[in-house]
Amino acid sequence: MGLPTESTAAPPGASSPGRGRPSAAPVPDDPGSLKVVPARHYARWTATVAVAVLVAQFVHGMATNPVWEWAVFGDYVLSETIVRAVWVTLQLTAYATVLGFLLGTVLAFMRLSRSPLLQTVAWTYIWIFRSIPMIVQLVFWFNLSALYKELGVGVPFGPVFWSVDSNSLIGTIGAAVIGLTLHQAAYAAEIVRGGVVSVDPGQLEAAAALGIPRLRQIRRIVLPQAMRAILPTAGNEIIGLLKGTSVVYVMSIGELFYQVQVIYGRNGRVIPLLLVATAWYVVLTSLLSVAQYYVERHYARGADRTPPPTPLQRARRLIRTLRAAAAQREQPVVPLKPMGGSR
Repeated sequence: MGLPTESTAAPPGASSPGRGRPSAAPVPDDPGSLKVVPARHYARWTATVAVAVLVAQFVHGMATNPVWEWAVFGDYVLSETIVRAVWVTLQLTAYATVLGFLLGTVLAFMRLSRSPLLQTVAWTYIWIFRSIPMIVQLVFWFNLSALYKELGVGVPFGPVFWSVDSNSLIGTIGAAVIGLTLHQAAYAAEIVRGGVVSVDPGQLEAAAALGIPRLRQIRRIVLPQAMRAILPTAGNEIIGLLKGTSVVYVMSIGELFYQVQVIYGRNGRVIPLLLVATAWYVVLTSLLSVAQYYVERHYARGADRTPPPTPLQRARRLIRTLRAAAAQREQPVVPLKPMGGSR
C-alpha cells in the first residue's frame, strides 16, 4: 500500500506562482558571451570633425596666403629695434604694476577705514580715474607743463623752498608711468578690497584678542589669505595692462606697437609687421599666465592639501606612463598553464 503524496496542483481560486508577472530573463552561464554596446556620441564626433576642418583650413590659409609674408615676419620678429621696443613695453608694465598695486592697496584700506574723510577721498579717486579713459589721462600728464610750469617743495600755502621745471622733472617716460600707475591704482584698489573683504572677520577678532598689532594682522593674517581671491583678477588686470601699454603710442614712446607702426609706415608691410606685434604680445601674455599659475599655487598651499600637478609634473608623469607601456609591450608573452593535468 502506497503512502499518500502531496498534490502539486494549486488549490481552487489560487493563481499559479508564475502567473500574472513576467518571467525573469535567463542569466547566461558565461558573462563573456554578453554583447557590450558602446555609447555612440554622434553630436560630439560631428562637432569635432567640423572644428578640425575649420582649424585645418585656417592653418592652410596662413601657410599658403602670400599676404602674410612670412619671410618679412622672420626678418623683423627678432630684430634689434623690435627687441628694444619689447623691453620698453616690459618696463612700462613692471613700473605701472608695482606702483599701481602699492597705491591701490593704500586706497583699498582707506576705503575700509572708519574715517569718513579717508573713505570719501578713496572713493572719489577710484570713481574719477575709472571714469576717464586711459588715453585721455596719458595726454593730460604729457601736457602737465602747460598746467604747472614748475613743481616745488615748501610750506603748504606758503613759501616754496625748492622748485624745478616740470619738463625736466617729468619726461615722456615719466608721464607715461604716472598715467599708467594712477589708472591702474583705481582698479587695483577694488581688487585688493574685494580680497580683504573675503577674509573671515573672526580671524581679526581672534588676532586682536591675542594682542597682535593691527599692522601685523594685515601683513601676516589678512593679506596672505586675501591673495587667493586677489590673484586671479589681478593676473587678468596685469595682462590687460601689458596690452594697454600700446596706448602710449600717442606720446611717441618707442614701445612695441609704436615701433611696428613706424616700420610699416616706411616699408608698407602692414600685415607681417602687425603679426610681429601679435606674436610678441602672445608670448609675453603666455609668460605672465604661467607666472600667475605658479603664484596662485604658492598661495593655495594652506587650503589645498594636495594641489593639482603642475604642467611639468604632468609631462613627466605622461613620459613615465609611456615608458612603462613600451617596456610592457617588449616583454615576451608567457602562455598560461592549464588548470587540470593531462591524463
